[in-house]
Amino acid sequence: MQDLIYRIKPLFPVPVLKVITSPYWWWFNRARHQAATIFDHRLSRSQQELTRFKDLHRGQRCFIIGNGPSLNQTNLQLLENEITFGMNRIYLLFPELGFQTSYFVSINTLVLEQCRKDILGLKMPRFITWRARRWFDQKGIYFLDTDYTDPPSFSKDIRGRIFEGSTVTYVALQIAYFMGFEQVILVGIDHSFTTQGEPNETVISKGADLDHFNSNYFGKGFRWQLPDLKASEIGYQLAKSAYESEGRNVLDATIGGKLQVFPKVDYLSLF
Repeated sequence: MQDLIYRIKPLFPVPVLKVITSPYWWWFNRARHQAATIFDHRLSRSQQELTRFKDLHRGQRCFIIGNGPSLNQTNLQLLENEITFGMNRIYLLFPELGFQTSYFVSINTLVLEQCRKDILGLKMPRFITWRARRWFDQKGIYFLDTDYTDPPSFSKDIRGRIFEGSTVTYVALQIAYFMGFEQVILVGIDHSFTTQGEPNETVISKGADLDHFNSNYFGKGFRWQLPDLKASEIGYQLAKSAYESEGRNVLDATIGGKLQVFPKVDYLSLF
């Protein structure tokens, strides 16, 4: 049933798809995830294994690296000895950097399906959505019970349900919170796209990618979903409140970034 839904989704415009699926999809999806925690060893095992990350970095700082074009104006070599989160196709940058991120996060089904071999070849702990379980099952991969249909929320315990907030960055913020980081610094979160269309609409790239740090990031022929910037801002506001309520903070060091939720900080001043 799930595979059928994901195959037919690209055939319908987003507004039509919402009308078709909204009456029953949430209940079907929720029941499926609840059953998985009991009967699917991959999800239940991951939820147990995630305990090792609880407060692992209490009091430390980390950097969440986005994939925006601003990375090309950012001296990322300064992050070599920092704790870092990379997301989606960040690994395209690794050969140039000479080092890899400490952690990897991806929740987009289209990215996980098309980049399966690349992600399986990575060595750091990888946090991915349970929806991609049919492509991944190996040591070093941790399945998260993420979903985009739930009401907006911020999860302080990633062993349970996690709201996706329309961006993988929001999931990374929840992981970082669970790990106990005192300060999280965003870089490469440009929050601006040249490609236009309906939010969440699945499109096929027709040429060079101008919206990410590498023109081949979502290059010609790659299937991807257009961003929902307004929806992601709702998640970011929840993250800001959650961190500040515990005396922690999230800073935005993206060069030229358009996001206005988190306090801005000059990137070079951090070192």
